[in-house]
Amino acid sequence: MEIIRIKYFTDKIEKLAYIDGKSDWVDLRAAKEVVLKAGEYGLIPLGVALELPEGYEAHVVPRSSTFKNFGIIQVNSMGIIDESYCGDNDQWHMPALALRDTVIHVNDRICQFRIMKHQPKLVFQETEELGHADRGGFGSTGRA
Repeated sequence: MEIIRIKYFTDKIEKLAYIDGKSDWVDLRAAKEVVLKAGEYGLIPLGVALELPEGYEAHVVPRSSTFKNFGIIQVNSMGIIDESYCGDNDQWHMPALALRDTVIHVNDRICQFRIMKHQPKLVFQETEELGHADRGGFGSTGRA
C-alpha cells in the first residue's frame, strides 16, 4: 500500500477516497463553481495537491458521465501529472472546453485519476520484418 500526502485547498469538497473492490480510479471534484458558455475554455480547480511517490505519475481523465452531465470535454484528453508537481501551491486542475452552456458546482465529480509507474527506459531495435501475420486494418479492431 502506498501512502500519498495530500493538501486540500478547500474544505467544501469531499475528501479523496480509494474505494477498494469498486475501481482503482479515484474521483476528483470541482473546488469552485465554474460557469462556462458554449465554446468557452476554463481551468476547473480540483482543490488538491498531492505528493506522488518517486517514479510515479497521475493520469487524469474525465469520468464517463462528465460529458453527459456537464457538456464539457477535457482539452488535453488525458492529463499527466508527474511526481515533481508537488509544491504547496501546485493545485490540480482540469482544462475543460464547454460544448454547451453549463454550470459546474462545488463538489461535482468531474474527473478521476489513477497513479502509474513511469514507463521503463526503452531501446528501439530496427528490423526489416517482425515475423507475425498481418491483421489488416488499424488499431485494435483489425478492420479498415
